[in-house]
Amino acid sequence: MILRELNGESCKTYLIADEGRGHAVLVDPLYAHVERYLAVLAYHRLELDLGIDTHTHADHLSGCPQLRFLVGAPFAMQKWAPSPAVDVHLEDGQEFSVGDLTVRILHTPGHTPDGMSLVVEGHVLTGDTLFIGGCGRTDFAGGDAGAQYDSVTEKLFTLPDQTVIHPGHDYRGNTTSTIDSEKHTNPRLANRTRPDFIDLMNNLNLSPPQNIQEVLQPNQSALGRDEISFPDWGELKKVQVVDIEGLQAMLASERPPLLVDVREPGEYTGELGHLAGSVLVPLRELMSRLDEIDQHKEAPVVTVCRAGMRSATAAAILGRSGFTDVRNLAGGLVAWNDAGLPVQR
Repeated sequence: MILRELNGESCKTYLIADEGRGHAVLVDPLYAHVERYLAVLAYHRLELDLGIDTHTHADHLSGCPQLRFLVGAPFAMQKWAPSPAVDVHLEDGQEFSVGDLTVRILHTPGHTPDGMSLVVEGHVLTGDTLFIGGCGRTDFAGGDAGAQYDSVTEKLFTLPDQTVIHPGHDYRGNTTSTIDSEKHTNPRLANRTRPDFIDLMNNLNLSPPQNIQEVLQPNQSALGRDEISFPDWGELKKVQVVDIEGLQAMLASERPPLLVDVREPGEYTGELGHLAGSVLVPLRELMSRLDEIDQHKEAPVVTVCRAGMRSATAAAILGRSGFTDVRNLAGGLVAWNDAGLPVQR
């Protein structure tokens, strides 16, 4: 097995490969370093089976779509990933092969809803769920400190103590640690109760990453700045949210909302289906088609997408465009389907 970090910087990309069989996956590749990765693959005579992101990144553009374009490797993420560019959605507990190696997926949300870790041959790639002596922040949209604590203590810390940890970031020059070491020495987690951890994470008061909107929004929507004028961080923070129970109540009321589905046409009729009565207005077309829903400016509107991220962007755009009662469906069609609620296709 080859398990190697390729960036040599605080932001980590990992190569997992069966050198004898000639198969590999890249985990969390950066768009800026795609040529480097292709050179490494060529040097070792490896075929790239998958490009994988452990979560929706807010600090760098994903290289997975570019790798798919250049060498045909499918783009894989966890089921809750919002991007329409993803080809393969991975489930908790799912296993896949890289040559003769077996990789197991753990859904480890908290930093983001779609966070996952990869277990292979006594090693675990923890993404931004668990760092060496730290963990990922939980104050981005969809972040949840309680879920982060559960992911670490109930999944990662139940792995064998000698399991080697490979984090998605490190800012102190560390390269690896072990589950046992992090259990006993990680200052954010060792000897902390769940309430203690939640209080700590909710009061870090960290600044957002530089250029977060230029990175996060394209990663979650597969759109660029030339295709849409994204809302800023402050506008997104103001978006009101409704959960699936709340939306059911709204739909049963005397004044049901307009449902605006902002996914791509193929998603609207795809595996997740769509909500009855919803209007399809892909996010990339929203600004140019506002006149089609202009009569609802003073009425309730709920925006919908795969996992609640693109629809948050849409809700912010509608808010800045004069719509006065807009909510975003938390969890989107993934949550709706997981609850066993009806959809149309």
